[in-house]
Amino acid sequence: MADIRIEREHGLGLAGARAAAEKLAADLGRRFGLAGEWRGNDLEFERPGVSGKLTVTETHVRLEVALGFMLKAMKGSIENAVHHEVEKLFPGP
Repeated sequence: MADIRIEREHGLGLAGARAAAEKLAADLGRRFGLAGEWRGNDLEFERPGVSGKLTVTETHVRLEVALGFMLKAMKGSIENAVHHEVEKLFPGP
């Protein structure tokens, strides 16, 4: 079950959304040590204590993150950082 769930409508189209997802993954990778792999339009990522999936479509992006026990205490700060990046990279339509 996801501890963090963010869904947003965007106006980037599918190719633009995938490019934005790559930027998001690179940033989160640097900040939180995550590694991801594309499976269709889903970017799945994990590291010890964190797993999740970023799904992009022509008009929407959805991020679901499951946090391990030790990181649940930092959920608020992690969620705020991720939400800020999603808003910046996926502008509304």
